[in-house]
Formats: sequence, structure tokens, C-alpha cells
Amino acid sequence: METMKAILSRRSIRRYTDKPVSGDQIEELLKAAMNAPSAGNEQPWHFITVDRRPILDKIADIHPYAKMLKNAPAAIIVCGDENMQKFKDFWVQDCSAASENMLLAAHALGLGAVWLGVFPAEKMVREIRELLNIPPNIIPFSIISVGHPAEEKESKERFDASRIHSNTW
Repeated sequence: METMKAILSRRSIRRYTDKPVSGDQIEELLKAAMNAPSAGNEQPWHFITVDRRPILDKIADIHPYAKMLKNAPAAIIVCGDENMQKFKDFWVQDCSAASENMLLAAHALGLGAVWLGVFPAEKMVREIRELLNIPPNIIPFSIISVGHPAEEKESKERFDASRIHSNTW
């Protein structure tokens, strides 16, 4: 899929078919994530792939906006490693770029995906960390729910010239 088409047509997909996401597809998503830009090229991320139904269901119980995980075949938890950051707190931007790369890659592969924020919601961070045995220096940042789409959404025009300022506000 051509890059601009992927960017302009990607939508958050929350309904999935029963078809599993293959290991090769998950690997492609992770390759896309790990090729995101990062401050100082530090790449302070880790990823947890989840395809076990009890874990997906438990995450859906923890996260108030993750009910789609009850039917999703897979999810990828994007985590930031505080011990790997060259520039304090830029792991947030790095993990954001990795998350967006995964969303675009999923769309290009014909998969559906949606970004679920975890950080900085302290209760969700704590509960996801406990559920998945995540070490203290690793912060669960986002969850990417992924599957074969059971819904289609038309792209929306979001360009808004009124939000553009030239040289000064």
C-alpha cells in the first residue's frame, strides 16, 4: 500500500473476525515498530505479544476502553524501558512512534488495529504491570489490539487549515 494512502485511510478497527493473526504478521508489525524513529536512536522499547484468550480477557477487564480485546485474536503491549533512555522521558515519544508504525503496518497488511493508551494512567499501568509480570523499570505504554477486520470504516478528511500557523502563532 502506498504510504500516503495508508496514512489517510487508516482507521481504528475494533471488531474482528475469528481468524487468527499469524506469527509472520505479528513479526511484521514488530519490525515496523522497531523501525520507528527514537531520540538518540536509543530504541527504549519492549513488546509483549498476547494471544491467549484469558490474558486478553483480563486486559479488557482492566482497561475501560479495551472491550474489543474480548474478541480480538491478538494484542501487542508497547512498553518503555526507563533504563534505556538517553534523554529523560523521551521514551514516551519513541513508544508513540512505534505504536503508530504498528497501526500503519497493520492497515497495510489488511489487518485492523486500534491504539489503547495505558500510560500515564497510574492504575492501568500498575494493573497491566502486575498481570504481565512487567519489571519496575518497564512501563506499559500502549496496547495495540489487532485482528482481521469485521468492520469497514471510510476514511475521513481531517486536514484543517485553521490549525496551521506560519512562523508565529
